[in-house]
Order: sequence, then structure tokens, then C-alpha cells
Amino acid sequence: MTLRRALVAAMTAALLALTGCAGGAASDRPLVVVTTNILGDVVSHLVGDEAEVLTLMRPGADPHSFEISAAEAARMRSADLLVANGLGLEEGLQQHLDAASADGVDTFVAGDAVEVLPYSSTDADGADDPHFWTDPAQMIAVVDALTPMLESVAGPAVADHAAAYRAELETLDADMTAAFAAIPAERRALVTNHHVFGYLADRFGFRVIGAVIPGGTTLAAPSASDLADLVSAIDAAGVPTIFAESSSPDRLVRALADEADRRVEVTELFTESLTDAAGNAPDYLTMMRVNTERIATGLSP
Repeated sequence: MTLRRALVAAMTAALLALTGCAGGAASDRPLVVVTTNILGDVVSHLVGDEAEVLTLMRPGADPHSFEISAAEAARMRSADLLVANGLGLEEGLQQHLDAASADGVDTFVAGDAVEVLPYSSTDADGADDPHFWTDPAQMIAVVDALTPMLESVAGPAVADHAAAYRAELETLDADMTAAFAAIPAERRALVTNHHVFGYLADRFGFRVIGAVIPGGTTLAAPSASDLADLVSAIDAAGVPTIFAESSSPDRLVRALADEADRRVEVTELFTESLTDAAGNAPDYLTMMRVNTERIATGLSP
């Protein structure tokens, strides 16, 4: 550890002692700091007890806009490894990611390991879509690329953890493939309150009809004409169910459903954030299985 990072670590420990927050006191294990709770869950499975994992994003938060404390920012700068989603997802965290990089913190960006797709929305002007985890095959690619870096930090036990978790991802992928294959092709039409399903749609043969929020970020806002065009698209495609994300308000989605000329159900999905342990999506694998079942139920005849 460099002198500069040692000083940062010492300052962090002092700050934590004063505040008594930000994930608890530092341990003797290597520290891996992860930005989003989806990646935090994956990293926790890969390292087991071999490293301390600090996940910055709280359950149910919006990854585009969540904030962190001063103590958490300090721990980022003293981490042995920083794991970020990248591709513009963590909009509210970029200054802290840049500061950690400037301090020499080793950083793994998951977006560098996937086959990046552009947003399906024309409002996003061809920007990269950061929501790769909706395709489990992309998450497998992230695990494969991340495992060697975690081994260098947390030791050889990571390889065994990674092999077991990779097998679970492969099973998930097979189960999703089977569930979606049972939906007639003409009914594989997705409408959500935010453009998040580009990777899932590309992999499993869905059409993304549209989203309530235009562009590639939840920080945007729809116009009246945007909503009117989407209602027309819903009617034209005969969409039976539109999906609201758990990390975003669903008022506009429900208003949209009410405006359609046919009965349209609204179903909640867990797409950008896990829930707490008591919720329906406490980990990535469960989140994906719950979403698969709800999409299949909502779109099947």
C-alpha cells in the first residue's frame, strides 16, 4: 500500500470511529467496495468470507441518483478493489469514482467485460445501455472477468466460489430461456417506466415498445406527447401488461395504463435495485427468477 493510501486508510478509520456509521468498523480483511447492490451481491458470493464487501447503494435505491456519506467516500479511496457498473449508470457517484481512481485505487468496471448494447430509445442518442444484468449471460461474462482480480485481493478460495456461482448463473440462464420460449412471439412486447430491458430483449427475442421515462436515465421526464405516443403504441401492439420498476415511482405507469383503450395490467419488477432481506428480491438470482415469472405470467395468453 502506498504512503498516500495508507494515510487515507488511517483518516478513514478515524472518521468511522467518530461517526459510528458507513458499514461499521474496518476489519483486517481486504476491503472490496462495490457501487450497486446488484453487483455487491454478486461480489459477496464470489469472495465469501475472504474479504470485507462494502456495498454503497442501499436496498431499493435508484442507481442513477443515490448518494453516499463522507465516511463511505473515504473508504472508497482506501479500498483494495473498487467494483463499479460503469456505462454511465452511477451518475450521482461519478465524482467519488474519479477521486478514488486519482488516489490509485484498483478499479474493475463491469461494463468493460460485457458486449455493450446501445439504448433502444432514440432519445438516448445511441448512448451505451448500462443494464447488462438483465441478461444472465452478460453477468457470467462479468464474473469471468472479475474473478482473477478478486483472487489477487482475496486469495485462491475465490476460484471455487466463482465456479459454484457461475453454475447457478448458467442454470438461471437455462430456466429463463425455457420460460420465455413459452410466450408466443407476438406477445413478447415490453413496456416499462424506464429503458432497462434492452439486454433481456436482445437475448430472448422481446420487442421494447417503449418506456414512460425517455432516454437512458431516470432523471429525465416525459412530455405529454411522449405519453400520448406511448399509449398509441401500447394499443397498437396489444400489450396486456406494462411493468413498473420497484426503484421508481409507478404513478405515471398506472396513469398510462388507464389511458389505453383496452385493459392493461401493471406489474412490479425488480430491475435496478435489490430489496432488503424481507423483500421479494434480496439477491440477484432471486430477483431474476421473480422477474422472469412475472414477465411470463403478464405476457402469456
